[in-house]
Amino acid sequence: QVQLVESGGGLVQAGDSLRLSCAASGRTFSNYAMGWFRQAPGKEREFVATINWSGRSTYYADSVKGRFTISRDNAKNTGYLQMNSLKPDDTAVYFCAARSGSFSSIGRDYNYWGQGTQVTVSS
Repeated sequence: QVQLVESGGGLVQAGDSLRLSCAASGRTFSNYAMGWFRQAPGKEREFVATINWSGRSTYYADSVKGRFTISRDNAKNTGYLQMNSLKPDDTAVYFCAARSGSFSSIGRDYNYWGQGTQVTVSS
């Protein structure tokens, strides 16, 4: 089992930055690929970014490419999502997830999920 806890969400203005963290415990974090997903009110959960176990490979949704950066520090058992140039459309609950095997943009591929952290971007 892997337990994931997100933090770092909050209320910011358009154009601001936030860094989300995902603290992992349980099994060896470096054995798992990690992903970030988000869900806005009334909308389905959507993929944001994913990173492989080593951190060398990443993949982003087109909507965040160039603004968001996913990273991880396996020594600290923590993943990150740096979000720059935030827009009101980025408002959502952000979830981190982990899976054994290769990284993936598909939510159902992930075995473990955090509880989410709210990000609200005002215009």
